[in-house]
Amino acid sequence: MKMNRKTWLRHAGAVLALAATAATATTATTAAFAQSAELRVGLIPSEDAQAMIRASQQVMDQLATRTGMKVRPFVANDYNGVIEALRSNKIDIAFLGPFSYVLASQVAGAEAFAVAVTKKTGKSAYHSMVISRKDKGPASVADLKGRSFAFVDPTSASGHLFPKAGLMAEGFDADKGFSRVIFSGSHDASIMAVANGKVDAAAVADRIFDSAVSKGLVKREDFQIVWRSQPIPESPMTWRKNLDAGTKQKVAAALAEVKDLPWGDQGVLDGFAATDDKAYDVVRQTAKALKLDLGSMK
Repeated sequence: MKMNRKTWLRHAGAVLALAATAATATTATTAAFAQSAELRVGLIPSEDAQAMIRASQQVMDQLATRTGMKVRPFVANDYNGVIEALRSNKIDIAFLGPFSYVLASQVAGAEAFAVAVTKKTGKSAYHSMVISRKDKGPASVADLKGRSFAFVDPTSASGHLFPKAGLMAEGFDADKGFSRVIFSGSHDASIMAVANGKVDAAAVADRIFDSAVSKGLVKREDFQIVWRSQPIPESPMTWRKNLDAGTKQKVAAALAEVKDLPWGDQGVLDGFAATDDKAYDVVRQTAKALKLDLGSMK
């Protein structure tokens, strides 16, 4: 069949368009495959970076085995570093604190999907507590007035949000009542700050304090508990909202089967139980009670 110049150009254009569409589809498929070949996991800095990676290494290895993916852990300097990595698609899933998750859900589109359950407690909740030295530290909430104090991080649930709200509920002005306030950067650092007399008291997670005692870093009998919170929903595993469905399914199924392995300061795992965003509404309510603007904390 003969084609005039106009018909030939129209035909050639259609062929080129089809080829371009096929090339784009191939590129997208290749990119998606490359993305799912590696799972980048963000970890909150409850200990120093290398210690955190070592503590979670066996779980990461199991995750790699069960998903068939290369797992690469990432520990930021602070909570916001992990949130930013989620927002910018530099990591795929992350282990976040309850408050940092609420913040990440708002500014980075993070979604909570699982929480660790340990054999020691059989629960998926923990507590915040204010500790001081038994020999010379404040013994009650009222005694905190005029004393120096350590919070962990502005976006830490047990190291800032819940203890601050709890102290204020008992009539203590946590904004003006202390002589000096620091943010130590980690629960371990806050514990050691109290132990070494750098601050008079500090807010920390009970399980991280227990871990410090079991490691021989401090002696339990040297401390007293000034205040203790109600149960706080456990730190969730989260993924970025735009992670592909296939990877989400593989990761959730794999974590559910990870058992009998150490998981940082939480003890020995008995699997990861499913959770969702609603479980953290209590965190949002506490933030609201403190009149915190989550958007301004990113």
